[in-house]
Amino acid sequence: MSNTFGKAIKITLFGESHGPAVGAVVDGLPPGLRIDKDRVSAELAKRSGPESVSTARREPDEVEFLSGEKDGYTQGTPLTILIRNTAARPGDYEKTAETPRPSHADYTGYVKYLGFADASGGGHFSGRLTAPLVAAGAILQSALEEKGITVGTHISRLHGISDRAFAEEPSEDIKALKGLDFPVLDLNASEKMIKETEAAKAAGDSVGGTLETAVCGLEAGLGEPWFDSIESELAHILFSIPAVKGVEFGEGFAMADKTGSEANDEPCFKGGRISMRSNNGGGADGGITNGMPLLFRTAVKPTPSIAMKQNTVDLGKGEETTVEIKGRHDPAIVHRAAPVVNAAAALVIADFIARRFGYMALRNE
Repeated sequence: MSNTFGKAIKITLFGESHGPAVGAVVDGLPPGLRIDKDRVSAELAKRSGPESVSTARREPDEVEFLSGEKDGYTQGTPLTILIRNTAARPGDYEKTAETPRPSHADYTGYVKYLGFADASGGGHFSGRLTAPLVAAGAILQSALEEKGITVGTHISRLHGISDRAFAEEPSEDIKALKGLDFPVLDLNASEKMIKETEAAKAAGDSVGGTLETAVCGLEAGLGEPWFDSIESELAHILFSIPAVKGVEFGEGFAMADKTGSEANDEPCFKGGRISMRSNNGGGADGGITNGMPLLFRTAVKPTPSIAMKQNTVDLGKGEETTVEIKGRHDPAIVHRAAPVVNAAAALVIADFIARRFGYMALRNE
């Protein structure tokens, strides 16, 4: 059983999609860390996405701090985040309780929890639980930004439509993405992606996409060799995000088609500091940051809930059948996953900083 992630800073998620609430407990935060509640609300609004290409399930996602917070600052004790579900409709799923929806966790959850798990809207497996993760990540992003570390994610590709890549130095691109609920760097690409998503929605179908993330301002030295490398820790949490099916760092799989002379990042001096002439490795060597921007991409599958008749099985009758999924669903979730990836990256970076320098290093005194 593991609903907890992290070493020095740990986050535990709880709740179900159509239960009373979802939430998180964050342990290991230093006392006196400022909680920017406006920033938390802004990140949660991005997770909701624009209405035309997102689910009709709209909730205010107001955050309640049940413990660990006083007067807008952390107390150093476990921070408990609660977000109440105000638009839950478990009745939408009564007819599919024994007919697993294709590519959901309905069947695997049924097997693991012996049929006792709440399957409404995915229950504990639902993307709804990314809301408290985003709230926690927003607090850590604010702390990292005060130390000059910024995180940004854009939709690099959606159903065959590509955005431009991050600039060689992505800091300005990250600033440009900050206020967008459909995070794309090229306006023309954004318009095409939205039209493609709306077309999928009209057809009762869905589309997937790829996110590209950059982390700027990292010093060399964060990470561990082997099993706690910066890449393996990021991959661990990224693959925990619902619908993520692929992760690559730097040039990733394209490295397989390069020669060593093409792929190697050669050290050099820039402004009196050691840097690299290229960033094919995505900002890490030997599992440890090398001072270049940390770059990675995340593949997000199409939303499995589609308004089409699909084949499945009836668990009670022991026979094959069909299922038609009712309820409120997204024609794409890649744009909604962007703030989740930012939050996940912030958690990993903050955890590594706390592990190397102590948790008080996150404070900006």
